[in-house]
Amino acid sequence: MNQDKLKLAAARAALDYIPQDAIVGVGTGSTVNFFIQELAGIKSRIEGAVSSSETSSNRLKAIGIPVYDLNAVSDLPVYVDGADEITPHLAMIKGGGGALTREKIVAAVARQFVCIADEKKRVPVLGNFPLPLEVIPMARSYVAREVVRLGGQPVLREGFITDNGNVILDVHHLNLQDPVEMETRLSCITGVVTCGIFARRPADVLILSTLQGIQISTR
Repeated sequence: MNQDKLKLAAARAALDYIPQDAIVGVGTGSTVNFFIQELAGIKSRIEGAVSSSETSSNRLKAIGIPVYDLNAVSDLPVYVDGADEITPHLAMIKGGGGALTREKIVAAVARQFVCIADEKKRVPVLGNFPLPLEVIPMARSYVAREVVRLGGQPVLREGFITDNGNVILDVHHLNLQDPVEMETRLSCITGVVTCGIFARRPADVLILSTLQGIQISTR
C-alpha cells in the first residue's frame, strides 16, 4: 500500500467522528485533502465547515460545502487535521504547509481534535521535522537570534508568505524532549505569532493508518 492509500484510509476513518448536522473544523495538508474529498460524500448531513487555510476553504467550497468564519461559530464539536510528526502522547509538530496559526486557533476552539496520519508521521520524540515558527516580518532577525540562543538553527522559508501576511522560520536541531516547555518558551519570544509545536493542546484522538490497518490512540 502506497502512502496516498494510507492517507486515504485515515481520512475515511475520520468520518466516524463527524456528528450529524455539525460544523466541522477542517485542517490543511495532503492528508486533509483526502478528508475533504471524503466529506463530499456526506455533505448533506453536515451544516458546513470552518477551515484553517484559504487553500482548504477553496477546496471545500468547490465541492459545495459552506465555509464559515470562526467568529460566527459558537460551537465546534470536532476538528480534523494532519501532522508532520506526532508522538505517543499525541503532541505534534505542525506547519509544514504554513497554516500553523489558524490550525492552532481552530484546535483551541474545537471540543475534540482528531489527527489523521500515516505511520511515517509517528515518532518517539519530536524534532526530526524542522519546527515552523510564524513570525511578524519586522521581527524575523530578532526571533532568529533568540532561537539560536535556545540551540536552534532557523532557516527562512524563502518565497513563502502565510495567509496572515507573515513569514516562516523553519527551525532545525532544537531539543524537543519537553515539547510543552519549548512551546511555551518559543511562544513568549516577541514577534513569534505561533510556534508549530502542538503540545499544550495536543490531539485528543490519533487515527494512524498503517500497513496492518487503522490504529486508534486517545489521550
